[in-house]
Amino acid sequence: MTTNQLAERYTAVLERIAAAARRAGRQPEDITLVAVTKTWPVETVLAAYEVGMRQFGENRPEELAEKHTAVEAALGPDSGIVWHQIGTLQSRKTGLTAVHADVFHALDRLKIANRLVRELHENGRSLPTFLEVNISGEASKSGFDVSNWEEDATQQAKIRTVVRELVGRPGLPLVGLMTMAPWQVAEDEIRAVFRQTRRLAAWLKEIEPDLKLTELSMGMTDDFEIAIEEGATHVRVGRALFGSRT
Repeated sequence: MTTNQLAERYTAVLERIAAAARRAGRQPEDITLVAVTKTWPVETVLAAYEVGMRQFGENRPEELAEKHTAVEAALGPDSGIVWHQIGTLQSRKTGLTAVHADVFHALDRLKIANRLVRELHENGRSLPTFLEVNISGEASKSGFDVSNWEEDATQQAKIRTVVRELVGRPGLPLVGLMTMAPWQVAEDEIRAVFRQTRRLAAWLKEIEPDLKLTELSMGMTDDFEIAIEEGATHVRVGRALFGSRT
């Protein structure tokens, strides 16, 4: 893909984001586009940077660390890039995220939070974090099970206990919720998942006054416009920007 083609794709995605925001009565600048560069080479990140992208998302911490190091070597430490760890973490890889990520979207276990707190402290860093929630109830998806949270008192109690454990953790501010909608289902189902995530965040803020859940990471290439209409503040887009991986 040429730089001009990448610039055209980027502009088209930004226009779609702006249109979705306007339909929802929101400001386009309130939406953060995370360009998902997982499996793409460093050269793709540099080309994306050249056309204006600054927020990059990686699934695997080792790939994030490698690209972070290479891109910083090419552009310097003051490039303005924000690196998002968007995939879940294995315990043995939290150290890479603590050093190289600027935002973490997929906290799905308290064990991971405990390790990150220790490692962030050792590195003198802070890592804004999203709690990953499984609204759809699909076994293939990670995240805390809140598939029936509005009706299930047990699920309510469990997620409330989790956020209470996380509030005030040094270096690991909980900023929002992240979720993924099912694939290849009706738009109403997708919209319902995003809507329930927004309502869950509002409920948690209401019952836990010290909780500042202002962000919602939801929506990818096939559904980010629906996600924005339902309140997403961060959308994670790869294919619409970079094309399909071969």
